Amino acid sequence: PEECAVFQCGGCWAVLGDSLHLCAQEERRLGLLVCFKVTDDVACEDSLMIGLEGALLGCAYNALSCRSCGLVVGFVLYSASSDLAYLRGLFCFFKDSILCYLLKKQIIIEASKVNFPAVTLKK
Repeated sequence: PEECAVFQCGGCWAVLGDSLHLCAQEERRLGLLVCFKVTDDVACEDSLMIGLEGALLGCAYNALSCRSCGLVVGFVLYSASSDLAYLRGLFCFFKDSILCYLLKKQIIIEASKVNFPAVTLKK
């Protein structure tokens, strides 16, 4: 309860998810908050994309966007290299694209500036 937050779209503040469904964080390469459940305001695009450069090179994924404003807020990995395989099938939000409303403090802050307690699905 100390660290409870609501994840909001960085473009229009629509509610996308919350920290109760946070199951992993990936800081090193992609800067992600990873959830196993999101709200209906998150649209998962039908078309499969292939990463041609950067951290998602060779990965197949579906983009996640905000239904309200269309901002791309993350992705769902379909296939990935072994080091990102633990993220397959989960909702991965780019920290740079979302905001966090911290319930206890009643403030909105950029997700990239929030440190949640360590959670990981690795191994």
